[in-house]
Amino acid sequence: MTTLAIEELNVQYQLRNKTIHAVDGVSFSLENNESLGIVGESACGKSTLGLAIIRSVPGRNIVKGDILLDGKSTLKISEDEFTKTIRWKKISMMFQGAMNSLDPVFSIKQQFEEILRTHDNIGNHLKMINDAMDSVGLSSTILDKFPHELSGGMKQRVIIAMALILQPCLIIADEPTTALDVLVQAQILSVFKKLKKEGLSIILISHDLGIISEIADKVGIMYAGKIVEFGTLHEIYSNPKHPYTQALLKSIPKIKGESDLISLKGTPPDLSNPFTGCRFYDRCPHAMEKCKKDPLKTKTETGYVSCWIYESNK
Repeated sequence: MTTLAIEELNVQYQLRNKTIHAVDGVSFSLENNESLGIVGESACGKSTLGLAIIRSVPGRNIVKGDILLDGKSTLKISEDEFTKTIRWKKISMMFQGAMNSLDPVFSIKQQFEEILRTHDNIGNHLKMINDAMDSVGLSSTILDKFPHELSGGMKQRVIIAMALILQPCLIIADEPTTALDVLVQAQILSVFKKLKKEGLSIILISHDLGIISEIADKVGIMYAGKIVEFGTLHEIYSNPKHPYTQALLKSIPKIKGESDLISLKGTPPDLSNPFTGCRFYDRCPHAMEKCKKDPLKTKTETGYVSCWIYESNK
């Protein structure tokens, strides 16, 4: 059963006299108990995509398209109803830099209790907090501590527990291992693996292909606001089709150093300038004249790729 489906999602930021097309025509689906990795370089629209899913795009910015949760559109209900029934209860999100978002003047327990009071939860608060802490491998003995008394890894796990306390079916984790050393990263990844085994659906947003490979069943490669390739982890990593995906995988250092690292020339396009055609055109080694027109999505074995190379071979 499909938990989440995104259909032609567009997010535009209004900045003075400019319109930033941060997310442009994104579509994908996520089944129950599946995990999805969204990969791309900085400022490609990954975090905005996550914010759009939980309807937290700031200000009077424009969101178009549709977001379906269990087959029902979440964009067609009121903000008040979305807050009461969906945000944090069905879909929860760990924001980028969440490790630094704990309030320094309140204890961990007080911050959990604030979440429960905000959502009018009248259940057994202490049991719910202890269960959430246990799910991420933390002892309830730290509940009376303040954030500055915890290590970076412990704070990150507290944030995960806070995202889980209302028992959502889907959690969106935006760069959950940023600024953590490799040992703590391994601890955080083990938490996500445990949650995945317990049936939680996960969207993991990262620029780190190694982190994504540990968790994801499906992968979406994002470039300049678009998903340029989508498929299973095995297909994306073993047989990448889009030139940008191929370049990303070639940029990963090899342990034995068998090959030179590949870097891309140029910079991503300015998302405030209206343009047509493939966003990767100016940096692509296979660019053709027809690439100045928007490529249609071509089906692959497990997903799709947006590239004229494959459309021309139909």
